[in-house]
Amino acid sequence: MGQGETSTRGTAMEGDCLSCVKYLMFVFNFFIFLGGSFLLGVGTWVLVDPTGVREIVAANPLLFAGIYAVLAMGAMLFLLGFLGCCGAVRENKCLLLSFFMLILVIFLAELAAAILAFIFREHLTREYFTKELKRHYQGYNNSHVFTSTWNAIMTTFECCGVNSPEDFEGSRFRVLHPDDMVPEACCQRNSNSNPGDMGYINKEECLMGRMLFRNNKGCYSAAVDYFEMYIYLTGALAIVVLTIEVRTSALTNLRVSSASNLVVPQPG
Repeated sequence: MGQGETSTRGTAMEGDCLSCVKYLMFVFNFFIFLGGSFLLGVGTWVLVDPTGVREIVAANPLLFAGIYAVLAMGAMLFLLGFLGCCGAVRENKCLLLSFFMLILVIFLAELAAAILAFIFREHLTREYFTKELKRHYQGYNNSHVFTSTWNAIMTTFECCGVNSPEDFEGSRFRVLHPDDMVPEACCQRNSNSNPGDMGYINKEECLMGRMLFRNNKGCYSAAVDYFEMYIYLTGALAIVVLTIEVRTSALTNLRVSSASNLVVPQPG
């Protein structure tokens, strides 16, 4: 009798433990689902945002490719979280194993992305952007993609050059326009001017290089200041997602092992 009570109690405790694992998996996968939704939202916002963020990203092919990588990762996390929640609720062994393999693939993809970001880090430095600006920027040729992109960046963020207006010294722009110290996109505008109206304070003085009539802050610093909060949020989200993935992998293994050890009673 005592042995039967002990067995019943052990079975009940095992059932409670499995139920706890089930609900923990659901919660962790729900957070993965939310993380994927967030990445999808951020990637979509960058691609369709009308305030010039897309032009900033388009200035560097590596950044532009990174946005699509964020979208792909967001879609995968979105789908993974959804499948994980279903697997936890339905307790399907095959679905749980597939879910674990997907987590492993995503983790390896994140590791590869981090390695690639480290390898190509020189393409995200001030020196790289400055060199490209000096070499390719033409000033007023808006049919030239690189030039129109930089014009949009400098107009949107009210900045000039990568580091400062001095970046245009010895540049292709000065060769094409020797009378202008800086391009029109660097000139200060009236704060009450319409978006379609340039409304320069003093365009002539600005083109002559007068500091009072031009934007003197570099676009690299302006962009970093603008995206600083989003960079911290993205980093924090990445840490949270990685933590959730590791915990969910452990719970998935435990759940699969428990499902494998279940003995189906045979009819007597």
